[in-house]
Order: sequence, then structure tokens, then C-alpha cells
Amino acid sequence: MADKPFSSDETRRYARHLVLKGMGGAGQQMLRRARVLVVGAGGLGSPAIAYLAGAGVGRLGIADHDSVSLSNLHRQIVHSQPGLGKAASAGTFATRLNPHVEIVLHEQRLDAGNVEAVLENYDLALDGTDNLATRRMVAEAAERLGLTLVSGAVSLFDGQVTVFAPGGPRFAALYPGEADDSDLPSCEATGIIGPLTGVIGTLMAMEAIKLITGLGEPLIGRVLTYDGKGGRFSEFSF
Repeated sequence: MADKPFSSDETRRYARHLVLKGMGGAGQQMLRRARVLVVGAGGLGSPAIAYLAGAGVGRLGIADHDSVSLSNLHRQIVHSQPGLGKAASAGTFATRLNPHVEIVLHEQRLDAGNVEAVLENYDLALDGTDNLATRRMVAEAAERLGLTLVSGAVSLFDGQVTVFAPGGPRFAALYPGEADDSDLPSCEATGIIGPLTGVIGTLMAMEAIKLITGLGEPLIGRVLTYDGKGGRFSEFSF
């Protein structure tokens, strides 16, 4: 089936993409056909959701069972009111930003019994959750389904982003099975600088757009790290 032409509103909305060499109308149509799931509508999920919605992803799933708390608002930019469900709050933001995007909310807690049923409806997933157990579960489900996963993590002043893709290095190559959440400092205990989540979450959206459109070289088998205090990016392979 041929792609539907862009409406006049879409043509104006995506004008900077449509004139961008390497993207153009073909790339924008790929974005419109894409089905992307963001797991976690918190610090990392917020900028990822904002930029993917703004970019015109056709279907944007948002998975989060938690509610917005006041302490979230210094970094979770799609939310403005405590007490609301994070998925619904993020969905409202995304719809207001771009009504052409289909928003699908997954407000249940993801677990071993439902994670594959949720992921199998998408072409690509982004994981911005804040605990290793959930990240491992999502990564393993994505691997079983042959789904590419963009993964981000932050702590204190530092963050990282990578891509797990079929045929590439597995999640276990970066996070061995013996690694546990007790080995990692929690945001609640140690704090986190707000803009850091924007840096890493935006990089996650960038990787997603590259994967959807075929632009550039995605971070498969590579980890891009950011030292916020030093203002430096580094990279290592795994």
C-alpha cells in the first residue's frame, strides 16, 4: 500500500525534516509508519517521548505504572502535576505536541507474564527505567522477539546510552547476570542533576530516529557515555 500524502499541517510541521538531506519525505514516511514503545515515562522517557512525538512517529506506546510525584518535576519534563499516572500524563503531553501521533498507553506494571505481549506490538523499544531488574527483563524479552532496544541509564552527574540489536552484543555482555540493583546507587539515595536526563533521553530519541530511517551509524556494540561535570563524551565497545 502506498504511503498517504502528508497533509498541509504535517508538511509545515515536518518542514525541517523534509528539506533535510538524508531524511526528506521518504524518511518522514518511515517515521510515520514506525511503532515505537518507550518503557518508563520518567527522566529519560520524558525527553525521548517529547522528541519522538515531535518527529512524527506513527504509533508511540508509553509504558509506566507509576504516578507523578513532586520530586519528579525537576527532570521529568513532560509532567506538570503530581498525582497523575505517568503514562497518561506523558500521553497528554505528546498529543498536545503532535495530534498526528497515535498514543497507546500501557499503565500496567510490566512483568514476566505480560512484557512480551506488550513489546510484540512494536518495531522498536526504548528503555529508560531506573532499575536493573526491569531493564534486564525488557532486554531479554526484546531479544526473544528479535526487537531492537535503545537503552539509557543515568546516575548522579553521568549517563550512558547504547543499542541492543538482533545479531549484536547482548544485554548480558554489558550487565552480567550477577549484577544487581543493590550494586547501583539509587536516585532517591544519591540524587541526580536534572538536565542529565535530558541529555541522555534526547540521545535515545536520536538513536531511535536513526534506526527507523537508516540514517548514520547506531550505537550497536558501543556505549556512549557522558560526564556531566567534566562536560565530556566518551565511547567504549563491548
